[in-house]
Amino acid sequence: MGKKCRLIACEEAWTIPEVADELKKVARSPSQSLDKLLVAGIYDAEEDTSGYGKMNFLQGLLDVEEQRLPQMDEHGVDMHLLTLTAPGVQMFDADTATDLAALSNDRLAEICANRPDRFAGLGSFAPQSPKRAAKEVERVMTELKLNGLVVNSHTNGDYFDDYRFWPILEAAEAHDATIYIHPRAPSDSLKGPLQDYAMDSAMWGYGVEVGTMMLRMMASGVFDRFPNLKVCVGHMGEMVPFFIWRINFMNSRAQKVGRAPKTQRSMEEYFRDNFVFTTSGVEDHMALRYAIDRMGIDNVIWAIDYPYQPMKPAVDFIESFECTEAEMHALCHGNAERVFHIPPES
Repeated sequence: MGKKCRLIACEEAWTIPEVADELKKVARSPSQSLDKLLVAGIYDAEEDTSGYGKMNFLQGLLDVEEQRLPQMDEHGVDMHLLTLTAPGVQMFDADTATDLAALSNDRLAEICANRPDRFAGLGSFAPQSPKRAAKEVERVMTELKLNGLVVNSHTNGDYFDDYRFWPILEAAEAHDATIYIHPRAPSDSLKGPLQDYAMDSAMWGYGVEVGTMMLRMMASGVFDRFPNLKVCVGHMGEMVPFFIWRINFMNSRAQKVGRAPKTQRSMEEYFRDNFVFTTSGVEDHMALRYAIDRMGIDNVIWAIDYPYQPMKPAVDFIESFECTEAEMHALCHGNAERVFHIPPES
């Protein structure tokens, strides 16, 4: 790479004690949501049946200075793009969710203002109250000057093709705020056979869940209504880049026979024009090369997924990837700077 390439990691989880405390209540609630497995494992050892508690993710989520920064320094990571970790505020009632989203955004803005050389951040919002969420989007981008937005797929089983959420999408488009759609456990309508063999989360369920959100947005014509809306997803595109030919073909057939609405562009065009995706949690050189060749270098961004994924292997993965110098700079920092409004190094 010649001169050391700036490394901006673009899906780095974080939380605040107040959100953690509220999620502990969720862990002890009668909810049958699949999210309770991970929530209990992270936030309530007494309720943990998943085994996640042994990994002590909570300490890494709450920390910024004591563990995270030294690891970043050790492995040459210049910046973390911090995101309120899944399921964010989306399992709370609307008032609690709205208040905690605003509080977490305030705290995140303080972190980024104190260390602008090391941290950027994506603001959260409460989709349970779309009009208030739209106002928070505006505050995040204009007053707090954060770098975009994060949401965790469905909210109470509903997706962004539902017109009720359109005030949020309108505000995001108006402020050129990329929405990072992060996974959470599959909704009740999807969870069935995913509950066994640890398939509910990162092995399979998360990709199914976010992929469903993505396809619903594309197939419904959301991007005809909001043509400049930009969405980011993680985990090498949540399987969509590797299935895009079939998705595109079958949607065009469904449109011809009247099973899907007529859209102005094809599914592949929406994916190429309105989506970018990160490598978070997929450290596979062959998958990365395919993603770049199939979808274009401008659409792929490096990420770690800390603390759920360790830093060193993710850094080793990207630094050992065989590519051109221009591709490396785009992957490691150039695309992140453009998509998330991160100032380039002077």
